[in-house]
Amino acid sequence: MSYVIGLDYGTNSVRCLIVNTANGEEVGTSIYEYESGESGIVLDAGDHNVARQNPSDYIRGIELTIKGAIAEAISQDKSFGADKVIGIGVDTTGSTPMPVTEKGVPLSMLPAYKGNINAMAWLWKDHTSYKEAARITELAAAHRPEYLAKCGGIYSSEWFFSKIWHCLNVDQQVFMGAYTWVEYCDWITAVLSGTDVTPDKMVRSRCAAGHKAFYNEQWGGLPDKEFLAMLDPRLADLRDRLYDTTAAVDSEAGKLTKEWAHKLGLPAGIPIAVAAFDCHLGAIGAGVAPGTMVKVIGTSTCDIMVADSKSELADIPGVCGIVDGSVLPGYFGIEAGQSAVGDIFNWFVNYIQPGGKEDGSHVSLTKKAAGLKPGQSGLLALDWNNGNRTILVDQLLTGLLLGQTLHTRPEEIYLALVEATAFGALTIINRIEEYGVKIKEVVNCGGIAEKNPMVMQIYADICNREMKVSRSAQTCALGSAIAAAVVAGAYKDFSSAQKAMSGVKDVVYKPNPANVKVYARLYKLYKQLHDGFGVAGNTISMAGVMKELLDIKRQANQ
Repeated sequence: MSYVIGLDYGTNSVRCLIVNTANGEEVGTSIYEYESGESGIVLDAGDHNVARQNPSDYIRGIELTIKGAIAEAISQDKSFGADKVIGIGVDTTGSTPMPVTEKGVPLSMLPAYKGNINAMAWLWKDHTSYKEAARITELAAAHRPEYLAKCGGIYSSEWFFSKIWHCLNVDQQVFMGAYTWVEYCDWITAVLSGTDVTPDKMVRSRCAAGHKAFYNEQWGGLPDKEFLAMLDPRLADLRDRLYDTTAAVDSEAGKLTKEWAHKLGLPAGIPIAVAAFDCHLGAIGAGVAPGTMVKVIGTSTCDIMVADSKSELADIPGVCGIVDGSVLPGYFGIEAGQSAVGDIFNWFVNYIQPGGKEDGSHVSLTKKAAGLKPGQSGLLALDWNNGNRTILVDQLLTGLLLGQTLHTRPEEIYLALVEATAFGALTIINRIEEYGVKIKEVVNCGGIAEKNPMVMQIYADICNREMKVSRSAQTCALGSAIAAAVVAGAYKDFSSAQKAMSGVKDVVYKPNPANVKVYARLYKLYKQLHDGFGVAGNTISMAGVMKELLDIKRQANQ
């Protein structure tokens, strides 16, 4: 009998999951909500693009959640003992880089940088570097087109080098005070294994490097110094203090130190798996395999697929990268996604507050919206409240609500926002299949997929595909635990570990043919807005959109 730990660092909290390696039974869990900022995010009222986090919250989360999960496991499972834990896996958001000293200390933890948000971790949803990202795209297109080919054609402000370059441009004190920059997924495993004191020896994640930092073994790893010097010579100098090699999640990042073992009550020396981003390990926890798309639906959505790396795979414009080994060893990992999904619903509930706390809650709005027919509201929205991650890759795009009248009700708007995210999901599916990657099934995971049947049914109707739901309510943490089980030797490979430890729920959301027909008509209008507002140089007319929405509304109300 053995157990593994999965640490899942999300946007607002970290959770720990203890899992039985034999059958995937989840015997203990604990959640720590980050204390700094607003829901764990340090914001700037003067700039909506700012989103930072306090690395001290990450450290506090390790101790509190692991101890909490152990306590629960002891009370829930008579067979459990902390001495039976054989490995730890870690996932985090990303790209979330942070500046550290030569001893691996985040600058924000030093007195000299107290209160300086630029010395903190630059959260994935920080978009302050949109100008730098555009310039990186421009220079790469002219001088290193191969770099762009592997990341969907456009470099994003959500990613590693654009954020670091922006820091250099706005706060040279922080940039010059940093010995190097690390993704915090790499930093967490380094802290647990004691390699954080020597950043040059940290094991770096293939997932993080390949999808967000232009890393590819075809050109020797990270971007070459000549290219980085085109951005700024000081970035070229930083290149020497970054890394040359990466590892996938089937590799060991190190072993748990005696100090942390004593603090947590775990065996010293147990292996720690190389970390990856939450959605990539979430895909593993949901049973990703060739032909299966896993949608990790949370504050944003990440879509993950894999394809055999022995076979030729076309570059797919607009995705967040195609990286060998970023999800499963021996497979290309394909990442896409939407910059806001749950965040859009939360914006409407928490900022607009329609109907007050009771009538304007998610539960109340969902109940009312579920009674509406497709098209009945006469509304159509764009899901770009935090920019477009895929396929336009443009963080300067914003949300849109079309078709409201003096009779429009809150639940109708809520429904339109849900539908918009589903239309965005369909756009991603179409783009991936357009380039030869066939999607045979869709497995959803995350709190929204777990708790909101209305959303899942709308996704099934709009995408005209069955929607399955991962068995685990904590799929990312489960994926991290599965990685720990493989690295610890409980399983010889991920396929056998997934078969034993993961699965899907019995419920399957199937498309309603009548709804599919209406949504197909609405999707054409969505695409008209999508291309009209999102694609430069278009000549698309918007003149008929409002009138057709009214016609669809009239037919729905007959």
